[in-house]
Amino acid sequence: MFSKPQNKGAAAPSDPSPARKLTVASLVAEGVRLQGDLATEGDLHLDGSVEGDIRVNHMTVGEAGVVIGTILADSIEVRGRVTGTICARQVRLWATAHVDGDISHTELAIEAGAHFEGRSLALVRPAEETPALSVVAAE
Repeated sequence: MFSKPQNKGAAAPSDPSPARKLTVASLVAEGVRLQGDLATEGDLHLDGSVEGDIRVNHMTVGEAGVVIGTILADSIEVRGRVTGTICARQVRLWATAHVDGDISHTELAIEAGAHFEGRSLALVRPAEETPALSVVAAE
């Protein structure tokens, strides 16, 4: 009546499969100051300050967040201050953002009120197959 079900070959509930693993964003809280490079394959929410280069998957620079250095990410949202180069596929500058530096991007969104001083450089993916052009002369 109170026996355990027989699940032969089934994974234990405490052993998550790769598809079930959830990533939690790392948090650098307000008042925390880091000097040096920072890298993670996960996500980062920054409310403190970092002086150095950052490489992440997705990054959110909170309103109190400050970065002095280069940021390389798949996507980034800036609500705070960045002094340096940003290179990301998707970049969004919120109204409270203050960016001094170049932004290399595939997609760029800038809200009214955001401060951006630098160059916007579109990242262009090379075409996988570009058909060869042929010139035919008519007589």
